[in-house]
Formats: sequence, C-alpha cells, structure tokens
Amino acid sequence: MAASLLNKALKPIKHPNFLSALRSLNFSSLATAHGNPSDGPSSSSFTFDNANNNKEKDDNTIYIKPPTSNASTEKTTSVTMPMSFMTGSIVGKRFYEKVTTRESDDGVGWTVMLDYRTLKTPSKRPLKLPTLALAKAIAAEWEYQQTDGIRPFTMPLMKLACTALERVPLTRTKIIEHLMKKFDQDLVFCRAPEDNTLTAGVHARQVEKVDPLLSWLNSEFGFQPIVYSSFFGGKQGEGLSKAVENLLKKTDDCELAAIDALAAAAHSLVIALGIFRGKLQIEEAIELIRLEEDLQVDKWGLVEGGHDVDIADLK
Repeated sequence: MAASLLNKALKPIKHPNFLSALRSLNFSSLATAHGNPSDGPSSSSFTFDNANNNKEKDDNTIYIKPPTSNASTEKTTSVTMPMSFMTGSIVGKRFYEKVTTRESDDGVGWTVMLDYRTLKTPSKRPLKLPTLALAKAIAAEWEYQQTDGIRPFTMPLMKLACTALERVPLTRTKIIEHLMKKFDQDLVFCRAPEDNTLTAGVHARQVEKVDPLLSWLNSEFGFQPIVYSSFFGGKQGEGLSKAVENLLKKTDDCELAAIDALAAAAHSLVIALGIFRGKLQIEEAIELIRLEEDLQVDKWGLVEGGHDVDIADLK
C-alpha cells in the first residue's frame, strides 16, 4: 500500500512528457504583457495572497486569486494552495495556456507571465527574479502543470523564490543565527567509532567520502574542523565558526534562502556551503547525506514507505 501511495504521489513528477514539455517551452522575452486593454490592475495579474479574511494567517498557505471578470454574474473566489512537497495535493484547474518570461518594467530583473497575468508575491508585488535562468526555471514549473489541476509540490523553485523575496529580508538575522546554532552538530562532524566492529565499516566510508570535504573546509576558511565520535557533536573552533558566519552575512537574499533550504535538507551547513561554493555537485551531496543510511539499507534491506520516501523527498 505504501508503494502504491508513493507511486501516486510521484506520478506527476515522473510524467513521460516532462522533458519534451521543457524543450517545447516558448520562453520569449515580452516587452509588454498582452491582454485586454480595458482590464484593470486586478484583472491583469495572478496574485498569491497568504491572508484569509475569515481565518488566521497561515505562513504555510498561499491563496490563488483568479483575475476579476467583467461579467457581473461571475464571483471572485480563492483557493487554498499549500506549498508542500510529496503530498499529492491538487488545487484548482489550469486557467492559463501560455507561459512566458519578460524583463521587469524597471529593467532590473525578470518576471513570469501566465498569458497576460504577471505572477506576484504573497505581498502582491510582481515576482521580480534576479536572473533570466531562474525566471525560465519557474516558468517551466508552471508550464508543466496539468490541465486537471495545479500541483504546488512540483514547484519548489516558485516556493523558494517567494521565500527569498518576501521572508529572508525580514528574517535574515534569525536565519543566520539558526544556521550557526546548529553548526557544531553538523552531520559531517559526527564520526562513527573506529574501534567497534558494528561501526568500523561506517567509519571507513566516512573517512573516504567526508574527509575530502573537511579538507576543503580547512583550505576554504583557514581553520581545521574538529570531528567527534558523539551524536551530540562538539564545539568547533571560534575562528571557523566566525569565518562561516561572516560568509553567510555577505550572501544576498536568494543565496541565503538556498543555503538555508539545502542545510535543512542535508542536516549540514557544510554540505550546503560545499554546493554553494561549487565544491559538491548535487549527486555527491546526496551521497554524503545518505552515507550512513545507505550502508544500513545495503546490509538490512530497504523499507518501503520509509527509505524510498526519504530518498525521493531528498532528491
């Protein structure tokens, strides 16, 4: 049953036409948005709104507000859109035909267009992205949506971009404090005991795979990291901690949002920084994150509905 639920949840992601859809996208840069000239501002945009007049504000929920119709008989409605992963949630039906990108009105950044509608952030500002590549990637997420409904869990970049533009500027200090609070217990600093027959194999694999990353950390920041044979880790040197914190403070909002998301998925700020600095590719990072668990799977077997879901969610 677990395998059946997993396949159902992953079905939209594994759609055979996904790659062909990406190749066929028309990501033309539009000088202006096309639409009915008589449309007002509220009818020419697709708005994300996390406020509900009848309910408490929920930071994990986004509402879709379709454009206002000129017909007096048509009512404006909102549809709850949870931005969660691997839930299989489907909200609303695809209401647009063409997805394009265009340069922002002020010439700084790029926006995504659903027909003549401009995507907006939860605070109702245009979703202005720093690079054309990111705009195209988010446009691809919207182009991939099926006609029967919009699947928020297949749009991680949309969620991450909204986080970078809306939340990070307001919570930057707290994000950095949280990352540094967990730094001493980083996954890569925890080393299995070498003198135990049950963990000797894990220790050997950690030395092989993790030590090169620790050596890079030393050369990158000029301080030797400390490893501990304890689940609770231990305190790193003040020099290394300060150097890492200074790097985080120099990042822009998009970079910090990405590092925070990577660190949360990896249980490791070091692995996140390795990806950010170009030391690690994604597949290499996944191998490091799953090193101990994969060894257990190889020895004892894979648990359906557990290990397989973890692997899919991480990827």
